[in-house]
Amino acid sequence: MMERFEIVELDAEGAAKSVPQLAGLLLDCVEGGASVGFMWPLARSKAEAFWEGVAAAVARNETFLLVARDASGIAGTVQLKLALMENQPHRADVSKLLVHRRARRGGLGEALMRRVEELAADRGRRVLVLDTATPEAERLYARTGWQRCGEIPDYALMPDGSLCETVVYWKHLGPPRR
Repeated sequence: MMERFEIVELDAEGAAKSVPQLAGLLLDCVEGGASVGFMWPLARSKAEAFWEGVAAAVARNETFLLVARDASGIAGTVQLKLALMENQPHRADVSKLLVHRRARRGGLGEALMRRVEELAADRGRRVLVLDTATPEAERLYARTGWQRCGEIPDYALMPDGSLCETVVYWKHLGPPRR
């Protein structure tokens, strides 16, 4: 049975207030083996510092932050990064799709991806890019219409220190302007 959740966009104040819960989500994902830029063991202070940086980027309108809440709190999140080079005003990066282990396999990841795509389109972005190192995420992206661009061997480390490849994906949200 799929647990009910609500997806909301956090402003800078909401992001700052959510740092402890977001840090808990990040800790859960990294402990579970997600390759999202951090090694295990991950100190809570380091996880909180990361989310404080995200909150600051939200305050500068460089990043948009979506969170999904269930009865237990924040169950998932995804970011839309708009602060790119001046020749890329039409695109954005999707980053840090995280779903708590308690909430996986219930449609939350797909719902977050659909909402981040809507958010990007609302902000005038037509081309999105992301990368991943997990087969589960690859299945999600393929199922939701993302195009696999290619893989980079030995690109990053898994939380346990082992090397992993990273796969790059892209998606067009609308026709290019000519």
